[in-house]
Amino acid sequence: MSRVDLSPAITPTATPVSTANTGIISDAPPGAVSGRADFEIITAWVSQGASVLDLGCGDGLLLRHLKQVRAVRGYGVEISDENILACVKNGVNVIQSNLEEGLAGFEDGAFDCVILSQTLQAMRHTEEIVDEMLRVGREAIVTFPNFGYWRHRWQIGVEGQMPVSKKLPYQWYDTPNIHLCTIVDFEVFCRQRGIEILERQVLHDGEEVRWMPNLLGSLAVFRFRRAK
Repeated sequence: MSRVDLSPAITPTATPVSTANTGIISDAPPGAVSGRADFEIITAWVSQGASVLDLGCGDGLLLRHLKQVRAVRGYGVEISDENILACVKNGVNVIQSNLEEGLAGFEDGAFDCVILSQTLQAMRHTEEIVDEMLRVGREAIVTFPNFGYWRHRWQIGVEGQMPVSKKLPYQWYDTPNIHLCTIVDFEVFCRQRGIEILERQVLHDGEEVRWMPNLLGSLAVFRFRRAK
């Protein structure tokens, strides 16, 4: 498949799946972002014309949306064959790769922003993927379910069961989530590793939570970079 030329600084060793001349038209309406409030926050944080790498990009709707409203240039990285096809349908340049193997195919500082949306908790090597995000990107954005949300605490402390919710919909035996954390956990993680948090928003049911966010918020969105 043909290689997509994004910029001289971006040199993936894996071959991107080109979306040019596929003849495939997406079923998703223009600007659609699956009704996800975290996508809207990410869009607000990404600069016009930025170069973007979307890790675990799923069906590519976020990157498609960013291309439409922010004129970004970039790639998605995805492992699922089904999602690769969906990305092509959505006009997204995508590379099939396993994130657990790192981002060796990209040069240092190749992107303005690297995004990992609701995938951090499923990574086996959390420290390594965050380090890689900050190596290839000037800034990074992550979103993840907040394990400190009060209903999760109630289910564990009172009901004695692993929590199941809209943001954590799996049972304990079939969940892909192996490194769940709270908002406070992630902030401590960043502080201990010299990572500067630039912005944070906490949500529940699409609404921002300002009061006691680690207790009342079910989803966290962070923008960060290496401390200067």
